Amino acid sequence: MQLPVRRPAASSRRAPTPRPGGGERSRIEVQIHPGNIRKRVRYLFFTRRQVALLGAVAALWLVLTAGAAVLAPRVAEGLASRAEYRALRAERDRQGDRLEALVDRLAELRGRSESLRLRVDKIFLAYGLSSADSRGQGGYPAPVAAVPRSIYANDVRRGLTLSAELADELAAVGAFLEEVHAFEQAHGEQVRLTPSASPLRGERFVLTSPFGRRRSPFTKNLDFHAGVDLAAASGTAIHAPADGEVVFAGRYPLNRSVGWWRYGNLVVIAHGDEFRTLFGHCKDVKVSRGQRVSQGDVIATVGNTGWSTSPHLHYEVRRRDAAGEFEPIDPRIYILDRRWRDEERVLVAARTPDAGNYEPLPPLLAR
Repeated sequence: MQLPVRRPAASSRRAPTPRPGGGERSRIEVQIHPGNIRKRVRYLFFTRRQVALLGAVAALWLVLTAGAAVLAPRVAEGLASRAEYRALRAERDRQGDRLEALVDRLAELRGRSESLRLRVDKIFLAYGLSSADSRGQGGYPAPVAAVPRSIYANDVRRGLTLSAELADELAAVGAFLEEVHAFEQAHGEQVRLTPSASPLRGERFVLTSPFGRRRSPFTKNLDFHAGVDLAAASGTAIHAPADGEVVFAGRYPLNRSVGWWRYGNLVVIAHGDEFRTLFGHCKDVKVSRGQRVSQGDVIATVGNTGWSTSPHLHYEVRRRDAAGEFEPIDPRIYILDRRWRDEERVLVAARTPDAGNYEPLPPLLAR
């Protein structure tokens, strides 16, 4: 019996590719054997160029991986630094806003210190004291130290300047107040007789005509207004600005003086030998001649009598000068419990008084 001839099985490997000209191109063979013997073996063929390219890619990957390993901490540190920088910048902006708010607050306090200084100046003028000789005059604020350069350098410099000025101003005011307190302790009677309170209380009155030269509402000519006009509702209470004695209460006789008759119902109070206060155009007079009054007592009510265009109080303060005459002085200087809009100008004018052509007090009112 003839046995069948066993032919070799066809291999899955591909034969080398013939090279042009009859030769073969060399390749690198890679075999992949699966774990299961029943599965086919896989064969990969690479040319030298492909192997070189794969090696280059692998080398580049290793370089990039190594570079990433080296740079990763630095990148992370940079990101952390950037986040920290943003946080620091936000904190700087918050502190800058606080700085600006504090500087604005210092400016507000500086304004209040100036207002307090003006009030102290008014007290000195009212008591006849000389602020030029006071130890509260002080000097200039200490120079501000150099400020490091920054975006907030101007704010810091302004704040330091305001702080120095405020400290100097408060020191001066403190010295002034100590002197005022000492004066009041030593001259109690003079303090009681100085007309220092407003004759009208509250805020329901308006200054309609100030002290000094003005155009008369009746003659339309320039004249000298010896007091201030305070407009208020008819019947508003008028209070004594200081202790004193009433020397006149009523209507001045027309046959004695037309000018004083124009004041309508008039009250005149003598505050010792130095001051006289006058209250014109009253509606009702609540006091009589010779009556003693204390500061705050109601002496009359606001009216519209005499030469008056509307209900108001004509208020005068007259102080005896070196010649013995009672010279009119701006009453706003002596109203210590109220601040006026142009108070600084009033105080400057008071230091160089110019009463102009005023009508002197007649004997009936000056006694």
